[in-house]
Amino acid sequence: MTIKEVAQRAGVSPGTISNVLNRPERVAPATRKRVEEAIRELGFVRHGSASTLRAGHSRIIGLSVMDIGNPFFTDVAAGVEETASALGYAVILGNSAGSLAKEERNLRVLAEQRVRGVLITPSDDDPARFDQLRERDISVVLVDHPAHRPDQCSVTVNDVGGGQMAVAHLLGRGARRICHLTGPLTIRQCRERKLGAEQAVIAAGLDPATTLELVEAPAMTARAGQQAAERMLDTGLLPEAVFCANDLLAVGVLRGLLLAGVNVPDDVALIGYDDIDFAAASTVSLSSIRQPTYRLGQIATELLLDECDNPGTHAHQQIMFQPELVLRESTGSPR
Repeated sequence: MTIKEVAQRAGVSPGTISNVLNRPERVAPATRKRVEEAIRELGFVRHGSASTLRAGHSRIIGLSVMDIGNPFFTDVAAGVEETASALGYAVILGNSAGSLAKEERNLRVLAEQRVRGVLITPSDDDPARFDQLRERDISVVLVDHPAHRPDQCSVTVNDVGGGQMAVAHLLGRGARRICHLTGPLTIRQCRERKLGAEQAVIAAGLDPATTLELVEAPAMTARAGQQAAERMLDTGLLPEAVFCANDLLAVGVLRGLLLAGVNVPDDVALIGYDDIDFAAASTVSLSSIRQPTYRLGQIATELLLDECDNPGTHAHQQIMFQPELVLRESTGSPR
């Protein structure tokens, strides 16, 4: 089966078939529908490797995330996949699990597959290591990580502002002994949320050293959160409120407290970060800092494909979204 046969069945030129396969947005909807029907009727399958060799790249982009088990990245990936699919691209997903070595291996595989571009939540702050990809004409956009150079696109969220928002809310409801349960401080997002928490305490005229207790969990998982709650209970002196660096930690803390008969929010107020779907559905619905996860993936993909398809006119952008405070049962009503 050839493109010419599909063109004959659809009553269009072979060039139109090529546009439907490679740049569907350039084809009128009625014509595109007629071509797609002809493709289905004839069972046409494009020879991907041949088109890749001619163009130098495939109709594939890569997405490398830090933890695909975290619903935050699942939602980002949904935004990437749906946007890429609508523009005629497929997505290869790689999970670095926070390992720089694994991330580098994933990037090598993506380069070998001649992907058109790469979306990545990097494991470190060195963007220069992506220059090798650019030298191979593979565009790179940072996701949930700011770019520190003008020739690099990025989409991220104001994590300092999110940390401020969470702790300011806890202070506003009267808490003066707040535990900040963070993930590993090697993670940029954790460091910035911690900084925001400290800034909120200072802005309230209080001393972070006496108001804010930092507890660093080894991982940002529900299990790590429950273990942290158990350690708090063992001390016999619970904080008045807990700010968790993500919702998975908060879910674990909530489970640990409820199993011990601690009332949330009357005994301990609790707030998470990310506003994953489970936050609203937990036994005690979780207050959280909402991030526009799907939008992150969508905008990052649009930036990447614009850079790929329009290198002469593309303008690099560093986009920062603002988070949103979502109040639910776990923090009760502000005093």
